Amino acid sequence: MTREEILDELKSVFAPYTTNKEMLANINDQTDLITDLKINSANLVDIIIDAEAKYNIEIDYDSADKMINVGSCVDVIAEKLKQK
Repeated sequence: MTREEILDELKSVFAPYTTNKEMLANINDQTDLITDLKINSANLVDIIIDAEAKYNIEIDYDSADKMINVGSCVDVIAEKLKQK
């Protein structure tokens, strides 16, 4: 799975948790989950759970801690998919 495919799919994972739909449509690697997408910290846990289910992966605490922007989310997911 390519970075672009993961990025596209992540839009559907983020959608229920963001109020900034305009920013969601134009996300890139530098898009910050809290500042740009206005996702609250409690919903970050929900996003990680949703990503684990969507990709059938397990995201450990250290990896989850790195997921602060879209690029880092893509990196973590891509790495976990490689490990499968």
